[in-house]
Amino acid sequence: MIDQPTIDRILDAANIVDVVSEFVTLRKRGINYVGLCPFHSDKSPSFYVSPAKNICKCFACGEGGTAVHFIMKHEQLTYFDALRYLAKKYNIEIQERELSEREKQVRSDRESMLIVNSWAQKYFTTQLYEHQEGKAAGLRYFAERGFREDTIRKFQLGYSLDQRDALYKAATKSGYKKEFLEKTGLVIAYDNGGVNDRFRGRVIFPVHTLSGKVVAFGGRVLKKDEKTAKYVNSPESEIYHKSNELYGIYFAKQAIVKADRCFLVEGYTDVISMHQAGVENVVASSGTALTQGQIRLIHRFTSNITVLYDGDAAGIKAALRGIDLLLEDGMNVKVVLLPDGEDPDSFARKHNATQFAEFIKQNETDFIRFKTRLLLDDAGTDPIKRSSLIADIIKTVAILPDNIARSLYIRECSAMMEIDEMLLLNEVNKIRLNKEERQANQPSSFNPAPPVSNIPEYPDIPGYQPYPEEIPSGQEPESFLPPDDTIPPPPPEEYELGGTDNNMPPPPPPPAAASVNIPVQPKRSPYEVYEVALLRYIVRYGERILFQYTDEETNEEVIIRVAEYIRSELERDDLTFYTPLFKGMMDEAADRCQSEGFVAHRYFLAHPDPNVSRLAANLISEKYQLSKYHTKYRELETEEEKLDSLVLRELYGFKDAYILSQIKEVQAQIKETQTKGDMDQVFELMKKLTRLNEIKNVLSKELGERIILKM
Repeated sequence: MIDQPTIDRILDAANIVDVVSEFVTLRKRGINYVGLCPFHSDKSPSFYVSPAKNICKCFACGEGGTAVHFIMKHEQLTYFDALRYLAKKYNIEIQERELSEREKQVRSDRESMLIVNSWAQKYFTTQLYEHQEGKAAGLRYFAERGFREDTIRKFQLGYSLDQRDALYKAATKSGYKKEFLEKTGLVIAYDNGGVNDRFRGRVIFPVHTLSGKVVAFGGRVLKKDEKTAKYVNSPESEIYHKSNELYGIYFAKQAIVKADRCFLVEGYTDVISMHQAGVENVVASSGTALTQGQIRLIHRFTSNITVLYDGDAAGIKAALRGIDLLLEDGMNVKVVLLPDGEDPDSFARKHNATQFAEFIKQNETDFIRFKTRLLLDDAGTDPIKRSSLIADIIKTVAILPDNIARSLYIRECSAMMEIDEMLLLNEVNKIRLNKEERQANQPSSFNPAPPVSNIPEYPDIPGYQPYPEEIPSGQEPESFLPPDDTIPPPPPEEYELGGTDNNMPPPPPPPAAASVNIPVQPKRSPYEVYEVALLRYIVRYGERILFQYTDEETNEEVIIRVAEYIRSELERDDLTFYTPLFKGMMDEAADRCQSEGFVAHRYFLAHPDPNVSRLAANLISEKYQLSKYHTKYRELETEEEKLDSLVLRELYGFKDAYILSQIKEVQAQIKETQTKGDMDQVFELMKKLTRLNEIKNVLSKELGERIILKM
């Protein structure tokens, strides 16, 4: 078995555009890519790839999913062989073995650490806004930096009290173990039993993963003390590896895709100030040279990156090594040198988004030209330094994967450095040949199993599409589970058809198959279209708070989330989803939506049942986006902002369809009873019909007031 850390690395590295473009010719359309579907005879492009959501979908045949789904379907591989395929593509070494008891414990510890960090983020934010010290020190500092309240809340900034163990006491009082507080780096434990809060007396900057989980914190001291480090960061842990994280990537990913460009800066405040100025496609390397893991994060969303420097020559030279890695990964790198005395933070506070974009346009320089000029100025006329410079530039040019770009840079560098072009070309070819020989001598670890040929037919409803039965019983792919969630219940086929305690009969079971080789086609729910509409909101926003109020009887705060509200509203009227797959997904979301770290769309995209994960990909896919024309003159209300009205509308649509079917059924019964001459029974049925019509009239009217019932 492939161990979980390796699976996580593979899934993080798998760029959907990169994977699909090996088999499909893609072209940009808005923020997505589009091409001819490889899974059916497609004459006009209907296969869409979303780099922001890291999924693909054909809007003609319905095929799609994550990068793993695509490889499984296209190459007819099993789940684990698809992982091996991607591992080979991204040069990730695989060591397959059975997990030890200790490794299972590590996985459990990882989930606990994520929960502790989530609590700590809320604790720091609470201290910032509600504690006198937080207001006086933390909020004052952020105000002096020019951060607005909406910006502070967006980045979940906080404050740690200047007390020895304030966080530790609050955490243990809330039931969190010292072990995990220490593992996450929130506290420092000493041999004598003493405990100190790591971030005491500092403003807090939470570090989020690509999916929004808090894995680390950065803390800036407010007191001027030469003996105290200005910044303190969380140590490396099971959940935090600095080389694989970029500050701000969670908030920037959509903007990066939209602009098809990423700005790279150095620190937390650089990112926050640029966001506040309206430039949101920005991330920070947090003061370290770029790593391969960080580059893969950026490359998932764009191939264009602009590095912002503040004019510090020593800092620029230290960062050049990381930029070479960007070029090696095939990215287009530009450099912008800010005016003297300015850094991205200060510059963004003095300019709006339009002014910032204009400055970038006028001052950005190609990286290799920038590096060559920088090193030439530094070398001067010293022949030793110039020789070292030439060798450095040759290494940079040699790593470029594109032959044409390499040839152009060789010619330009030859002119700039006054060196014969053929000499540079020979040196570049020598470096590339040595690299290719080293790679050729490395043994391959990819041995895929034979393609799966027995592909069963599934019913033609959303989520039931042809898919290989490649997962042996008892070996479900654990990597489909998000690391901070528990193992889901059995696959949907084990759920009962419909509810057991309602008045509406479930759909009848499918007829017996004539042969074991002929798949059973279960009867489709008559309410499928309404179920899909509601399930879409569950998958997209299942964990979002829909209603929040204080119970007048108990004086307790009541929080109702989308998934549990939909299920509760249906159950209140003895209804449910009558498509087993849909009901299973609704139940899973409703049961988990209150759990720490649960995000519905991430959970279902990574579900072990391929029918569920593919259906989730279908439900979050969007073929079209609004053009800029629609938002030019006024701000449009987003779907998320009007969730309450949209969910209610779909619920009433479902109930209205059910009542209509009941009316038709009663009308048929009346007609049949009249032919028998049983007038007493006719009168009873007429009363029932009247009640149903009254309910239908209520549902058909637009409600003037919405009452949220206690669940």
